[in-house]
Parts: sequence; C-alpha cells; structure tokens
Amino acid sequence: MPELPEVETVLRTLEHQIKGREILSVRVLYKPIVADDPKQFASRLQNQHFCEFRRRGKYLLFYMDDVLLVSHLRMEGKYYLQHDSEPIDKHIHVIFQLDHNLQLRYRDTRKFGRMELMPKDTDMNTFHNLGPEPFDDAFSPQYIKKYCRNRKEPVKTLLLDQHFTAGIGNIYADEILFAAGIKPSRRCCTLTVKNCTDIVNETRRILKAAITAGGTTIRTYTSSLGVSGLFQLQCCVHEQKICPECGSQIKMKWIGGRSSYYCARCQK
Repeated sequence: MPELPEVETVLRTLEHQIKGREILSVRVLYKPIVADDPKQFASRLQNQHFCEFRRRGKYLLFYMDDVLLVSHLRMEGKYYLQHDSEPIDKHIHVIFQLDHNLQLRYRDTRKFGRMELMPKDTDMNTFHNLGPEPFDDAFSPQYIKKYCRNRKEPVKTLLLDQHFTAGIGNIYADEILFAAGIKPSRRCCTLTVKNCTDIVNETRRILKAAITAGGTTIRTYTSSLGVSGLFQLQCCVHEQKICPECGSQIKMKWIGGRSSYYCARCQK
C-alpha cells in the first residue's frame, strides 16, 4: 500500500502535470470506486479545474473551483495521464477527460481505492479522526509519551495506527523503529522520553529521505506518472537479510497481522 512518501510523490507529480487543467467530463466505469452517485459525481466535476494539491495522511486532496476531490489509493491505485486516443485496459475505473485531448485515468487492479467529493472548506484536521501529520508540531515527544501512557500494545502497532499519526505504513514503521533502536514488539507504555524523542526525529528524517527518493518501489507500488521510487535502496531492515550496523541476521515476526523486520541486537 502506498504510504506517505509515495502519496506525496504522486501528489507532487500530478500537481506538476495537471494543475490548472479543466475537467471536461468524467466516466465512472466501476461505480463502487466513488462514494457519490456516479452521475452526480461526474456532473459536479464537469468544468472544474485542478486548483490546489494537498495531502492528508495517505489521502490525495484535489481542490477544485467549487469542490474538494478526496482520493485514497488503497492497495494498488494508480493515476495515469494519457492521450485520449490510447487504449483503455480493463483495470481503468475512472476517466477524467481533460483539455488538450488528455485523460487522467485511475487504474486499480484490486478495486479497493475510493474517491469522494466534499465541500471545499471541509476541516481536514479532523477528517476521519486522523492523527497529526508526522511533520506537524503536534507530533512531539510529549504527545507520544502521553498517548502511550497506559497502552500495552506493541509500538509497531501504534505507528501503524492512523489515529495516532497519519501516513506511516509497514515499511517506514520498520525503518523508524530500527533507527530509533526500539524493538517492534516492545510495549508502548515502556517507552522513555528519549525513545519518544528518537521516534519523532527518525520519523521525520526517514520520511523526508523517502520523499526525496520518490518513495519506495516494492512489488505493488510504482509510480505510473514517470517517477520510480528508490528508497528501497536505503532500507536497513525491511525485507533485508543482514543488519547494516552489527552484521546480525535480520529477524521477522508477525505483529498485529503485519510482517515486522528488526535486528534483535540493535533494537531493545
């Protein structure tokens, strides 16, 4: 599933390619992708322009003239910018006909992605009860320490909880915990102030590096917009064999139904 750096990469690429472009019409080929009635969805977007591009957690936010288009890629959603004469394959589910004979096509082999139209002035701070963004001042050591005070679940589970902080997924949770020297199975309530400070610092450092690298290209995530993620070349533990710090074998265990990679010697 695309995580914060991948979604940010898609957002920035789309902003470069389609900002200011007009939607002439919309075709919804698979109705469950959109939360609204497909005809109403298409009607409300007709003659709207892509004005502003933002992100909230793993959600893409397209601010149009009069409405906000919210898109979640889920497992394998991708956007393609193509000429309208190019063939449409069976996994294209929504087509935005743009000016200059271009189409923004949404492709999703698993059909898990979702789109929704919302009022343009929607308060995204409280959207779906998402936690603070990792780069926000609200995501602080004090916030983490207070949040974890009486929680006994593994810290890996906490980092994946979008109510705790928005945008972190499995790959980056593993990398953050390795960099912070914290075992993924460690209970949240045992975290020290230093642990919390390290989590904040390493989260921001790793996510910033991943955004610079265009995200991580592992199996299902590749950018269909001409950008390939390279952060997988910097991964220290996720799907790795040997710890780059001590040379020990990387271990993997299932935590909360997710694979968790770690070094038993470097992480405590």
